[in-house]
Amino acid sequence: MRVLKLGSRGSDVMEIQALLKKIGYNPGPIDSIFGKLTKRALINFQRDNLLIPDGIIGPKTYEKLEPLLLGYDTYILKPGDTLYNLANKYYTTVKKILIANPNLNPINLQVGEKIIIPYGIDIVDTNIGYTYDILERDILGLSKRYPFLEVGIPGKSVLGKNLYYIKFGNGPNKVFYNGAHHALEWITSPLLMKFLENISKAYVNNDTIRGYNINEIYNNSSIYIMPMVNPDGVDLVINGLQRNNPYYYELLRLNDTNRPFSKVWEANIRGVDLNHNYDALWQTYKNLADSLGYNKPGPTRYPGSFPESEPESRTVADFTRDNNFRLVIAYHSQGEVIYWDFQDLASEEAKEIGEKFSLVSGYTLAETYGAASYSGYKDWFIQDFKKPGYTIEVGKGTNPLPITQFDTIYKDNEEVLLLGSII
Repeated sequence: MRVLKLGSRGSDVMEIQALLKKIGYNPGPIDSIFGKLTKRALINFQRDNLLIPDGIIGPKTYEKLEPLLLGYDTYILKPGDTLYNLANKYYTTVKKILIANPNLNPINLQVGEKIIIPYGIDIVDTNIGYTYDILERDILGLSKRYPFLEVGIPGKSVLGKNLYYIKFGNGPNKVFYNGAHHALEWITSPLLMKFLENISKAYVNNDTIRGYNINEIYNNSSIYIMPMVNPDGVDLVINGLQRNNPYYYELLRLNDTNRPFSKVWEANIRGVDLNHNYDALWQTYKNLADSLGYNKPGPTRYPGSFPESEPESRTVADFTRDNNFRLVIAYHSQGEVIYWDFQDLASEEAKEIGEKFSLVSGYTLAETYGAASYSGYKDWFIQDFKKPGYTIEVGKGTNPLPITQFDTIYKDNEEVLLLGSII
């Protein structure tokens, strides 16, 4: 992590501000600007943790902050330790420690043994720009806190970022939810990650969510989540174009809109619109895109040189081919609408499921038209697998949607995600 101090700006500043607020310090607005209130909050944190109170995040301060960002600490058991005392020290519970360490014998602790101690705070922040680095840290934190989660890497992005999936549940009914095909639509990534955290928490606490029995979902279904299909594009939108990006000059040339990447860039880092890169009337879309001027790589709508030309879309397609999914949902923004059909190939059952999704979310059930009607992920899934597939457009406004919409978006979609796993 880079050194952060008064005047620093960026998504990493925003992440620290969110953490300081979460653990009881007041950093002021969570706005990605390291101002005087953030410095004061950091100084108070440094004093409480016996660090030099200089208001600068260098290596020593970051060393103290990192376990809190991850949501857990790795602890080596010492003589006289008890889980009760450790739970008090870390503001957590004995139960959470035991869940994170399923093979630990609480009445026969072994001195020198390494254990995971989760902090008594949630991991996934929903008030920040959600970059790839934050996603990766959250996946690590959740997998340590909830070791029953399965994490895999079926592929990588153009720039070599991992395309993660996380699986909740061990049942035969397999469903697949993905987010952030489009870079500006990154708000769909924390939506899926917060759902994953909440359903995992409910499972270990034997709780229900909205009346759904989470233990039954775990035993009967397997929910696969790929929260960020386009990590290169997401980072470009949130962090801006960095000089060390190998596509730096190419991206400057491709973005011929005279507008910042943070306002226009939907594509992957090579200028291909990933949700028009699937083999579902791809050539029909390509001809239409050419006629509309989207005949070369750029911020949006260019479908690539052939279906699945990009490692991101190819990974999603291969992952889908390798699993017998009963149902898929691709999350996008914006419009508060659910698209359910492709070329009249969807079944009556798919429409009925879509109507139930519409009922619990308040979103409109609709069919696509025009350029949006071809070569998307759910189009390809419906065409090739003859099963229910949906594109859900969350929120309303101009992309990227402000993170202030998150709570409403989550409330609208939580039951959709639960219902989709059992219907």
